[in-house]
Amino acid sequence: MSQLFSTDLLPASDRIDAWQWNAQQICGDCRIRLPKTSFHGSIEIRNIAGLPLTRFSSSALSFWKWPFDSANALTRSCLVITQIAGCRRYSQSGTEVVLRPGDSTVIDSALPWSSNCETDCVRLYLRVPRWMMENRLRMCEIPIAQKIAGRTALGTRLFRLSQTLYDDATSLAEDEVAGALDCYFEVLAGCIPGHEAAAPETPDLRARIQHFVGTHIAEATLTPFVIADAMGVSVRHLHRVFSMSGNTLGDYIRTLRLEHCRKDLVDPLLRNRSITDIAFARGFCDAAHFSHSFRKQFGISAREFRAKGLNRGRPPATCRNQLFQAGKVEDVDVGPN
Repeated sequence: MSQLFSTDLLPASDRIDAWQWNAQQICGDCRIRLPKTSFHGSIEIRNIAGLPLTRFSSSALSFWKWPFDSANALTRSCLVITQIAGCRRYSQSGTEVVLRPGDSTVIDSALPWSSNCETDCVRLYLRVPRWMMENRLRMCEIPIAQKIAGRTALGTRLFRLSQTLYDDATSLAEDEVAGALDCYFEVLAGCIPGHEAAAPETPDLRARIQHFVGTHIAEATLTPFVIADAMGVSVRHLHRVFSMSGNTLGDYIRTLRLEHCRKDLVDPLLRNRSITDIAFARGFCDAAHFSHSFRKQFGISAREFRAKGLNRGRPPATCRNQLFQAGKVEDVDVGPN
């Protein structure tokens, strides 16, 4: 889901009022001071597993926000702000931080805060319920208005993950979004001073997950819920195991299926089976999705890959052994390929 507002679609005389009205729908009770000169801006909201990720792009403006949700713990939230372009100042509870492109900070929605910028700037706001932020970061006290520098290794990774979440929000599958969010919060936790990272996952759990996936890879019904149930863990924990290594569970399953398909396509024993049949036998349930994924993974279409593979002459020794066992060749060369 994506919602977009842009002043470019409005007469210059209506832009300021329209911007203020749209900003208040997102930020609640707030006051905005805009320049008297020509103003331009856009607001786009994208849904990230139920969390709104908002991209504000505007010319110079100042902003003051008064809390409307401090009395209600269920609506209290935190804003993880990532600066994309321009330089902007944020203030809360006597603390002030200046963000440049690549920098991030966290703001508590239950406390008054303000921000200002004297030039064009672009920023991302990820609104996270306070209870979720505490659970994700494993912290009861969330440092506010503290600079997470984009020049540090973790700061750079957080910046890139923020942009990736925004750019790919409409194209990622549900399990991929969950995995990406897990990775995002793990990195955010590492960026906060005093945070103690959780103990790493034991290799045994990841190995058991990989074994289960490999055993059931041909089943189109192989989902995170099925895998989590078999492993006796939550879906969230399942995604976390993979996100800590930089990969999502969806990426792992898709890559494994594609690798199996790649081998099957050049197997002489399967040369009479259609490409679609091979893809479906490995768990894919949509031919177009398989074709797109195969080309993206290997840089060549499945049809071209198969034609080249089957026309290279004698198959590898392993394939010749299979042919011999099937009674389709008279002798087998077991020497080097």
